[in-house]
Amino acid sequence: MSVTLNINLKRASKIYHEGETIAGVVVVDSSADVRHEGLTLTMEGSVNLQLSTKTIGIFEAFSNSIKPITLINTTLELAPAGKIPAGVTEIPFEIPLVSRSNASGLALLETYHGVFVNVMYNLKCCMKRSFLNKPLNTTCQFFVQYKHQDSAPIKPVRCEINPTTVRGGANGGGSRMPAFHIYAELDSIVCPLDKPLTGKGLNQKRVLSGKAYYAGYREIKNGPTTYLRVDECSVGIKSIELQLVRVETCGCAEGYSKDATEIQNIQVGEGDVRRGATLPLYMVLPRLFTCPTTAAANFKIEFELNIAVIFEDNYLVTENFPILLVRSR
Repeated sequence: MSVTLNINLKRASKIYHEGETIAGVVVVDSSADVRHEGLTLTMEGSVNLQLSTKTIGIFEAFSNSIKPITLINTTLELAPAGKIPAGVTEIPFEIPLVSRSNASGLALLETYHGVFVNVMYNLKCCMKRSFLNKPLNTTCQFFVQYKHQDSAPIKPVRCEINPTTVRGGANGGGSRMPAFHIYAELDSIVCPLDKPLTGKGLNQKRVLSGKAYYAGYREIKNGPTTYLRVDECSVGIKSIELQLVRVETCGCAEGYSKDATEIQNIQVGEGDVRRGATLPLYMVLPRLFTCPTTAAANFKIEFELNIAVIFEDNYLVTENFPILLVRSR
């Protein structure tokens, strides 16, 4: 006899906001009648923290004290002990998405898949059976998002990148650092998650295969523009890249581990770009690998934007911009 369990949600996107009701059906597919000791559905949400392997030796004394933080844990009885007939049986359910009061004082957070911090939500269905048979279990992940808030404030950033502004100064780069002058302009370091990181002057139809070349770029007059411009450079340029970086901090009272890892890298200029030409910067924020900037007692999730210029001799110059991600209209 074969028996399978599945959870099907009515909402295809599986995206929910706090306070909404999650509705769906548990599907039991069996080749014969199934006797069981009860069918339950559990909704779980937690923050899982992990220390970097670089700091395990330093923080070994308290590495085991970093436990998952429970955000929500609700159990619903779908069916009492009894018998389910052969064939396909659908058992409907509705379960409210409401955070429980917990010691951490955290409300529901947005779903986030990181390296050292993960925020995940799951529905788990369990069919208990007699001691001669193992219980049947199935899991379905769903996603939590904040409701859209008011429009984010605009905080533009303009900077010049040259040997004197590079970290460590001109001498810090050594004799290999060429003479160069690059101008960069960002519309805002406060970025809505549902909108691409770009300026209003970018013709989006010109962005192909993840690359935005200066050729074919059309600027709308009087519109703000997010762009980069190479005014001068004494050597050839190999590539100019836009990097999105997450900075995850986790730990406890004994100490914290802070690590930066790259989420995605987009090439905005290939080869020795023409001097004085504007290179538009355009980046769509990935769905699960970003979330609103978050700070809690035991962890932080922050984001940065890097503009990296790689010269022909593979010498690398990077300018860093801390950015604030928000869920806004």
